[in-house]
Amino acid sequence: MNKIQIPGVEGGITQLIMGSDYFSPKRMELVSQMLDSFVENGGNTIDTAFIYCGGESEEAIGIWMQERGNRDQIKVWTKGAHPNASGPRVNPDAIREELEISLQRLQTDYVDLYALHRDDPNVPVQVIIDALNEHVEAGTIKAFGVSNWTVQRIQEANDYAKKNGLHGFTFNSPNLSLAKAQEPYWRDCISADDEILQWHTERNFPLLSWSSQARGFFTGRFTRDNLENKDLVRVFYNDANWERYDRAKTLAEEKGVSTIQIALAYVLNQPFPTCAIIGPQNPEEMRSCAEGAQIRLSKSEIAWLDLKQESR
Repeated sequence: MNKIQIPGVEGGITQLIMGSDYFSPKRMELVSQMLDSFVENGGNTIDTAFIYCGGESEEAIGIWMQERGNRDQIKVWTKGAHPNASGPRVNPDAIREELEISLQRLQTDYVDLYALHRDDPNVPVQVIIDALNEHVEAGTIKAFGVSNWTVQRIQEANDYAKKNGLHGFTFNSPNLSLAKAQEPYWRDCISADDEILQWHTERNFPLLSWSSQARGFFTGRFTRDNLENKDLVRVFYNDANWERYDRAKTLAEEKGVSTIQIALAYVLNQPFPTCAIIGPQNPEEMRSCAEGAQIRLSKSEIAWLDLKQESR
């Protein structure tokens, strides 16, 4: 499986990242089956978060790594500082508290990747960068990035880090998919638009996409007239996205692959380093993702799929 390089993470991370928002110790048979299948297909990076399944996602990953004895072969990515009922959690004390708990659940003394799950624009970037550098120096995280931050805030933080000889953010995790979100799937979430894509392209800055396959929009289970999935309708149903679906289906037929594999390939063939978080729940879906990750698309095909030009 192809990899991208993240400064601070030895050996790189695979372009497919296994999502774990349904993991739990109560479902260890399924968790183990899917993680074993992921590794067998060449994957090495698992995405989780402090809040996923009330912490059970991290616990299940920790159990699996202990049972397999493979911690040194796996790149663990967890996230923290998501708001709770009391409000924002983007502050040094909350980051430290949640990271310590995450490490206990994961049964490890470090994570390879750590991301701030949300931003709090009221907190100066220097406070955040200084706090995260303390954890890098302590060895509890190897590299850090953000999820659902504006690129303006990322740039401000990295400018401060560079000026002061500190580690900065090395990856960004917004939503990027062939279907464009017309409103956030969850409150305060960010989807990559043309401005964000240009920023990543100019800096060759890694993007690790969540909902990379648009929540199943390209599976073929949904049609223009099927309005059953209210969230999918709210976020992705519009004429432009259905045209993207039609073009993906046409290209898939020409290449002898599936429409959803073309949608995945769109994410993985950007002009800057990209990864896609995937959420297969059976070996067949895992194989589909692994095969889709091998599809190469030209710049012209990417532009055509994204309605930037009318021919390939």
